Amino acid sequence: MSANGAGRAGQDSTDAKTSDGQRSEASSSAPEEVDAKAQPHSFRYSLDFPSIGQCIIINNKNFDRGTGMNQRNGTDVDAANAMKAFAKLGYKAKVYNDQTVEQLKQVLLAVSKEDHSSSASLVCVLLSHGDEGVFFGTDGSVELKYLTSLFRGDRVKSLVGKPKLFFIQACRGTDLDGGIETDSVDDGVIKIPVEADFLYAFSTAPGYYSWRNTTTGSWFMQSLCEMISKYGKELELQHIMTRVNHKVAVEFESVSNSPGFNAKKQIPCIMSMLTKEMYFSR
Repeated sequence: MSANGAGRAGQDSTDAKTSDGQRSEASSSAPEEVDAKAQPHSFRYSLDFPSIGQCIIINNKNFDRGTGMNQRNGTDVDAANAMKAFAKLGYKAKVYNDQTVEQLKQVLLAVSKEDHSSSASLVCVLLSHGDEGVFFGTDGSVELKYLTSLFRGDRVKSLVGKPKLFFIQACRGTDLDGGIETDSVDDGVIKIPVEADFLYAFSTAPGYYSWRNTTTGSWFMQSLCEMISKYGKELELQHIMTRVNHKVAVEFESVSNSPGFNAKKQIPCIMSMLTKEMYFSR
């Protein structure tokens, strides 16, 4: 099969059911065609821009009493560490503290409307309470997908083809991981999906609590900032995140007086739609 789809047999359709239970054939009457030449592609995102980009940090610590949510002591350490780590890589980092749902929407919407033509990427660090698919402002919740969708390729043309990296420190449910002991041994013009070139690094697996130390910060952000500081100028991002996963999984275990919350573990979850390798240095 050629890269541009020439010579293909049959048609493209979706694996979805219609309301009457029959499989939907969401295709045209003839196979789609593209008039594009096969182009040699680089497998590494370009940093050949005046700036590597912005790092937006949403740091929610204090919540309205009506929400019933506790103060997130230790999050200021996370925010400071994130600002330092990404600034060291050349990002223009800015922290927004205690944002209501409307405020954090406006912050990210304003960033999405900026011209990012001179930037190589975008980083967004979200620190707050959460639940599965949900992120909390100081006065309530908002769907995480709404926030990230502001930067889709069809909405921010100046970020098309560039990495958009989201690091999310928040609970994703109320499950607890008790852990298990182990005996281990040591381009031309092309069309791309609007959801392409995103990476979502969640502090924990779907459905689970995310742990934060009130003095030293969250396990995930401690590990992320340490690994980025150590290897940001050397390793590809996915390799860095694997080391983050390892550090959180192996080196941390909860210490709590609350019944059922002691000696628990955590594993971050990395979801990538990146189409190239992401290095933070040329």
